[in-house]
Amino acid sequence: MAKQLRIMIVAGEPSGDAHAASLVRALREVAPETEFDFFGAAGRLMRAEQVKKVVDSDQLAIMGIVEVGRVLPRFIKAFHALKHAAFELQPHAVILVDWPEFNLRLARALHRRGLKVIYYISPQLWAWRPKRVSSIQRDVDLLLSILPFEADWYKERGVTHVEYVGHPLAGEVKPRFSRLEFCLRQQLDPQRPIISFLPGSRLKELQRILPPMLAAVKEINHKRPDVQCVLCVAPSRTVEETREIIARQNGNMGFETLKIIHGETREALGASDASAVASGTATLEAALVGTPMVIVYKESSINWHTLGRLITAEHFGLVNLVAGERLVTELMQNDLTGSQLTEELLRLLDKDRNSALRQRLQEVAERLGDPGASERAARRVLEALREWN
Repeated sequence: MAKQLRIMIVAGEPSGDAHAASLVRALREVAPETEFDFFGAAGRLMRAEQVKKVVDSDQLAIMGIVEVGRVLPRFIKAFHALKHAAFELQPHAVILVDWPEFNLRLARALHRRGLKVIYYISPQLWAWRPKRVSSIQRDVDLLLSILPFEADWYKERGVTHVEYVGHPLAGEVKPRFSRLEFCLRQQLDPQRPIISFLPGSRLKELQRILPPMLAAVKEINHKRPDVQCVLCVAPSRTVEETREIIARQNGNMGFETLKIIHGETREALGASDASAVASGTATLEAALVGTPMVIVYKESSINWHTLGRLITAEHFGLVNLVAGERLVTELMQNDLTGSQLTEELLRLLDKDRNSALRQRLQEVAERLGDPGASERAARRVLEALREWN
C-alpha cells in the first residue's frame, strides 16, 4: 500500500455529501499511516473533512427535468471540470457516491481512460431504469451497496463485483438528548403529543411538500388542539426560506403555535409521537430512531408523469423497501393533501397502533446492518487499492 494515496470522490446531494464525508473520515482512521489527498465534487461536510473542492456540489443538488434543464450548463461545466481534474491528477481510484444520473456518465468517461472506479451507495436501479445495470458491469470496478437486498439484485443480473457493507446510518442515528430535554429547550409540554414534519432538504421539496404539511398543521390544530406540531428545517435549508413559504400560506394565520426547529432534527424525531417525513434518507433516520411516520412526496406534474413512470419498485419509501411490505403509509403526489395527511397522522397517535409500528420499525433498523458501515466500506476500498496498485 502506497504511503500517499490520491483519491477523487464525487457526491452531489446532501445525503451523499454526508456519506462521503463519513467514508473519508473512516479511511483516515483505518489507515492512519497513509497520507490521503482527496479532491472532487464536495459539499459542506466533505469540505469540512478537507476534501479539495473541484466542484461545489451544494450548487448541484437539483432534481427534475425542468429544474436540471434550466441549469444544464452548470452540470456540463462541472462534468468537464471533474473529468479534466481526474485526467490531470491521475488518482489511485475514483469513488462515486450515489447521484447516478451524473455519476454513471462520469464513470464511463473515467473508466475508458483506465481509471479505477468505485461506486459507493450503489445506484437504485432496482427502483427505476434497471437496464442501466450494463453500465455498472462495464464502467465500475467495485460496487458497494448499503441496503440488504441490493447485492443479490445486482448479482442476479451479472454484477459480481458488488459487496454489501451495511447502511452508514445504522447505529449512528441517536438523539443527543431525551424527549424531556428537547421539550425544555423548545418550550414544549412533554405530557402532550408531538407531531414533527420533515419537508425535505431541497428547495423545490420545501416549496412543494411544505404547503400540504401546513394545511395538515391547521387541521390538526383544529381537531386536536392538544397536539404540538414541530417543523424541522433541513441543515441545507434556512429558517428564512421556510418562513417565507409559511407567510404565503394565508399570511401566517393558524401557525402561531408551530414550532420551527433547525439543527435538532433527530432530537425532534426522538421526541415525536408521530412524524410526516419526505421520502428519502430521512425516513430511515426516523425508522432508526423508532418514530412512527407517514412517508410523503410531491413533485411537479411534468416530473411526476415523466420520471414516475420509470419507477419499477413496489414502494417509494426506503423503510417499506427494506421491510419488503407497505409497513408505513405513503402519500405521494395527488394523495398528499392536508386532510389525508391529518387523518394518517392522527391514526398514528392511537396507543396500540403506535406501539405496534414502533416494534416493526425496530425490525427495519436491525435489517440495515450492524454499526460501522463506513469503516467496512473504507476497509474494502483499501483492499481494492492494494489489489490495483
